[in-house]
Amino acid sequence: MIKRIVSIICIIAVCAAGIGIYVVMSGGNVSEKPDTLSQQPLPDPYATENDYREDIFFHQKHWWVDYGTVHKDVSYYSHIAREYKRCNILLPANYDAKKAYPALYLFHGFHGQPADHIDEHSYLTILYGNLLYKGLAKEMIIVSADMYTAKLADKEKKTQEQLRFIYDKCVDDLKLDLMPYIQAHYSIKTGKENTAVAGISEGGAEALFAGFKWLGEFGYIGSFAPNPGVIHTKDFVGTYWDKTVFEQFPQPQPGEELLYLYMSVGNKDPHSVNVTREYQKALDEIGVQNQTDFVKGFGHDMSFWKACFYNYLQKIF
Repeated sequence: MIKRIVSIICIIAVCAAGIGIYVVMSGGNVSEKPDTLSQQPLPDPYATENDYREDIFFHQKHWWVDYGTVHKDVSYYSHIAREYKRCNILLPANYDAKKAYPALYLFHGFHGQPADHIDEHSYLTILYGNLLYKGLAKEMIIVSADMYTAKLADKEKKTQEQLRFIYDKCVDDLKLDLMPYIQAHYSIKTGKENTAVAGISEGGAEALFAGFKWLGEFGYIGSFAPNPGVIHTKDFVGTYWDKTVFEQFPQPQPGEELLYLYMSVGNKDPHSVNVTREYQKALDEIGVQNQTDFVKGFGHDMSFWKACFYNYLQKIF
């Protein structure tokens, strides 16, 4: 009886102090449970350095982890392509249609496809499921877009130069067709604080293009080993890569500020190091905060994409 009274007094005292935990004493054991109802300020994503060390746990499937549900080849009409396009969608474990979720939109690399990021056994489906299981990422809906935005029947005939400009059209397709479709068919939170975009290689360039063309729509941008073509870069003068989407990065106006801009490139990357450096310099010059990493030991490959998304998924939303 005395122990029960002491337990009750401890619980009341802790709650009254506003500490935000419950302390339950039973036979000398103490357990703590976070107060999930309290609204804590969002952590500053710029405050911590990114971690590129590999933890194999996050890149392997485990029988006890729920990796969510993949919707493959989801079809929607693209007014930009003037035909139906497809995307892959990952719903988090225990997805509830009555609950709204933030959304992350992804772009693949040159000659890629939506399944590169999101499929039942893709690297990102596994990584995100494990991060969510560990409580290191927020619940979100992840949409892997197809950057090819033209008549699909003609795709095999396109040159690399033609593909480069066809891919640029995915930025308008994302905003005008894909995002409205996702918002109409899934339980999505809107607003820049709930909307992120990211991509690898050519998709990294398109993520920057999307984020700065549609300022105020995306709070978070991830651009990993981006290709040239966003603004002018010295190494590609006189090539079709120098036909850029911007003369310079647009200046965000009040209310359009980004919440987190993360760029990264490996020092062994064959073509994206100087491009990333020039993007960073241009952003710094207009006062756009960014976290740009030049990472030793990585090239332009899957191991680097895994490391980048390991960091990015923990910092958005």
